[in-house]
Amino acid sequence: MKKVELLSPAGTLEKLKIALDFGADAVYGGVSHFSLRIRSGKEFSFEEFAEGIEYAHSKGKKVYATINGFPFNSQLELLKKHILKMAELKPDAFIVATPGVLKLCHDLVPDMPLHLSTQANVMNVLDAQVYYDMGATRIITAREISLKDLKEIKKALPDLELEVFVHGSMCFAYSGRCLISTLQSGRVPNRGSCANDCRFPYEIYAANPETGTLFKLQEDEGVGTYIMNSKDLNLASHIEEILDSGVVDSVKIEGRTKTAYYAAVTAKAYRMAIDDYYAGKLDEQKYQYELHSLQNRGYTDAYLVSRPFEKHDTQSLDFTMQLGTHQVSGEVTDDGEYFMCKYKTLPGDELEIVAPLGSEIALVDNEFGSTYERDGKLYMKFKKLHSLKGKIWDEVHSGNINPIKLPTKMPPYTFLRIPSHPDMGTYPKR
Repeated sequence: MKKVELLSPAGTLEKLKIALDFGADAVYGGVSHFSLRIRSGKEFSFEEFAEGIEYAHSKGKKVYATINGFPFNSQLELLKKHILKMAELKPDAFIVATPGVLKLCHDLVPDMPLHLSTQANVMNVLDAQVYYDMGATRIITAREISLKDLKEIKKALPDLELEVFVHGSMCFAYSGRCLISTLQSGRVPNRGSCANDCRFPYEIYAANPETGTLFKLQEDEGVGTYIMNSKDLNLASHIEEILDSGVVDSVKIEGRTKTAYYAAVTAKAYRMAIDDYYAGKLDEQKYQYELHSLQNRGYTDAYLVSRPFEKHDTQSLDFTMQLGTHQVSGEVTDDGEYFMCKYKTLPGDELEIVAPLGSEIALVDNEFGSTYERDGKLYMKFKKLHSLKGKIWDEVHSGNINPIKLPTKMPPYTFLRIPSHPDMGTYPKR
């Protein structure tokens, strides 16, 4: 049986490694302004991207290179050089967004698999057929598509791979086709520099040009002014429906510019969900416990299993971001021996250990602290905060750059977390 692929974002080399270590089968990322995430693209040099590809291939996993920007005429010669240079790094596919770039890639690198970006807004068999005929081997479908329509595309084009988003930020516009950021700040969303203007609060006015009067429209209390702010996508509770369809080849997580912790937790949660599906033991609580530990804009299951006109809960009107159930207190260093503080930590604090699936962490009790298991989860407590340089700290805070000795060795990039509030640690039921 061919299993569905789990595809995670890789905004930096560190995030690439973390996503793969925490369970992703493949990652996607890019170099330079031809990628649709300029902020993350700048954090990848060609050398680092090559190292990431080598790291993935050493684990039998894949890297898809994003060349999904919308180029101007003045950039076409530079784009050709970029395509050839990226091909030399030997990624497993290119992700492109426009018919012209798709054809250019096919002409310059005919053996490279080509994945069509969600920015192309494919929703039906006709469009899928056109891009398939042009050489696309996979289509990353529009976020607005339904499982029913995916089945129709697969029925007509059984050899065409289909990829769908299952988690991450949603755009209030049609699959990202938005120009509000361009209008207000000159940052062009479809060239990778969106300022997320839809996340801002707005006040609404009514003007009468004949009389020159201007009226502020007042909202009812609690309605809010985040009028374009979409909730975040979360389909972990629908993995069974998605995989039962038999037409989805890859499930994708959004978020190249998000944190390393986000890369870890989303990969872990969806890895567990996919593996549990094939093992016949799905546990919604387990996946949502992880995903609700992340900062989010509220969660929605959006449109894959429900039509857009049937949904009335896809917007967060009264806030732009909320804390997750947990706060990251620190991250384990590359050698696995030390803790780098990300949040105020004191001796005696109970820290939950978030390690890659299958990790073996010794249960110990020594001068530095203890590790122990409770209710199927691993925890750690420091007895003393002993730095690499030998200093003993009463407490450490975010920004403290002194590595703190762990009571036992842990896998690199393991995270330690605590509940954001004393009564948190579970997730709200649907």
